[in-house]
Amino acid sequence: MPQTTDQRAGEPAPTAAHSLPAPTVPPLDPPQGDRRSGPGAVVPVLAFAGIVVAVMQTMLVPVIKDLPTLLATAPSNATWVMTATLLTGAVATPIMGRLGDLYGKRRMLLASLAFMVVGSLICGFTVDMTTMLVGRALQGFAMGAIPLGIGIMRDQLPRERLGSAMALMSSSIGVGGGLALPAASLVAQQTDWHALFFGAAGLGVLAMLLSVVCVPESSVRATGRFDVLGAVGLTGGLVCLLLPITKGSDWGWGSPTTLGLFGGAVALLLLWGVYELRVAAPLVDLRTTARREVLLTNLASIMVGVAFYAISLVLPQLLQLPRSTGYGLGQSMVVAGLCVAPLGLTMMLTAPVYARISARRGPKTTLMLGMLVIAVGYGAGMGLMSAAWQTVIVSIVVGAGIGLAYSSLPALIVGAVDPSETSAANGLNTLMRSIGTSVSSAVIGMVLAHLSAPAGAVTVPTMAGFRVSFAIATGAVAIGLVLAAFLPSRPKPGTPRLLARSEAETGAFERVAQHADTHAQSPGDHTPEVLASDTGTVDATTPTSPPAALRGTVRDPHGRPLPDAVVTLQEPDGSPAARTVTGPDGSFTVTGLTAGTYTLTAAGYPPHADRITLAPGDRERRLDFDLTQEAATRP
Repeated sequence: MPQTTDQRAGEPAPTAAHSLPAPTVPPLDPPQGDRRSGPGAVVPVLAFAGIVVAVMQTMLVPVIKDLPTLLATAPSNATWVMTATLLTGAVATPIMGRLGDLYGKRRMLLASLAFMVVGSLICGFTVDMTTMLVGRALQGFAMGAIPLGIGIMRDQLPRERLGSAMALMSSSIGVGGGLALPAASLVAQQTDWHALFFGAAGLGVLAMLLSVVCVPESSVRATGRFDVLGAVGLTGGLVCLLLPITKGSDWGWGSPTTLGLFGGAVALLLLWGVYELRVAAPLVDLRTTARREVLLTNLASIMVGVAFYAISLVLPQLLQLPRSTGYGLGQSMVVAGLCVAPLGLTMMLTAPVYARISARRGPKTTLMLGMLVIAVGYGAGMGLMSAAWQTVIVSIVVGAGIGLAYSSLPALIVGAVDPSETSAANGLNTLMRSIGTSVSSAVIGMVLAHLSAPAGAVTVPTMAGFRVSFAIATGAVAIGLVLAAFLPSRPKPGTPRLLARSEAETGAFERVAQHADTHAQSPGDHTPEVLASDTGTVDATTPTSPPAALRGTVRDPHGRPLPDAVVTLQEPDGSPAARTVTGPDGSFTVTGLTAGTYTLTAAGYPPHADRITLAPGDRERRLDFDLTQEAATRP
């Protein structure tokens, strides 16, 4: 395997060992030449793009009950207008993320928005069911803009702004969805429903123009080729998985079609996983995905997605049901949308709150706090359903919890993956949220259908159905809390975090890159200062343990010293410990280490990894890598 190269300032990128994951390193602050209008312009423009993308997910909710009449089709066929966008959005998020890592995140961001504009225009000029499905499917590709925006932020923003910026971008999914409900209700009530699509197209064009003017192209690139076969396999597996989830209530959960598609999904995704583990440049790095922090974050994301969509399904129906039912609130479509709008507004306002909490306690704590708030909101909501103002309170509380939880997810992912994998990893995380919303839609839709009662000529959900739906959402966040509890905690005060790029790696040793979620310490924290020398070494002091040094050399397959080879250290819990590169003579030095066991990886032809234990009292150890052999050698 040839040595890989990161395109940022020509720096070598670490190549993971086949048996041990390579440590990840947070990005350095970008050089000023990489910014167009400064980070102040990047954040609002990318957040606006995320909100625009999220709008198209919920803009048809106010007219969904009228779609069979508007499109002259059966109700079961009309639901495909929503399903098509869901499917393509789920497929697009990891694929567009990977394409962004390979060929440019801004380029793929513009492509995602262009798909949305084209799809919106197609839908705006048709009443034909087939043409409408094509347009809605193209709109779904815009979902790739969310992970791409997070990736651009990681590459462009200084560390002190990254946490709150990613939180806002991540929350834009809920913000756009919440704000779209009242706006779409007003448009649909006052004018032709096609105006919804023309409005979405206009917002998409505006987002594209702002991105061209204000958002720079990231210089960080992944290496390798796009995994076409992996993309086909993932697409097939996701379609087979999500189709029966979204259509199972129509087809019957025990029908041959539903069971056959579930079986096909299992087979395809298993085969896809085996292939991804063997290919040199996979679409999704499953070894990285299997790390505890990434895996548990993605599983918790599914639970948060379930909780987020529940309130969007229940409250609009409750608000619009006639008072003659005995529990309906008899509000208009517009009023119902306004009552749910605080859900999105509160999510937007929690971004700076998240940044403060996460800086002191870490994103794991913020994620758990968010899910606790969600549970409180849904628990209270079971008894707050008798007046419109009560639904506003529920929307505010649940929105605050979802905002905290959603804001934490990209920070947890970014802290666990290499910068060149940021968009792809966040694309997979966004996919997990989409799966959560799909499961929520299917399960709660089934509950409301079974717990219903006749009201004149139609059948409507009962109050018991609404309360059971809220109980399901509460149970989902309870599962998410358990998953989040097993996430790795942030380092305790006094634990050195040695993350650096050396002079040989960047041409000029600019600064030490500390871990993204530990950059802001509270006054009571005493994390030792990490200092960078001009020799490419990392120095640290700790009040409790004498420092030790690790030295060695890296030789190429011909036995010659290998300069500029990336050497990384990883702690036993999988967190990064240090990073440097070899000098002209192939040597490397890492100092300031405390007693413990480390995994050392040298990137080369192919990479090699080995473990080394520093005993108490050790002042210096040596570990040499000969890349012509199967393992490191200790002279």
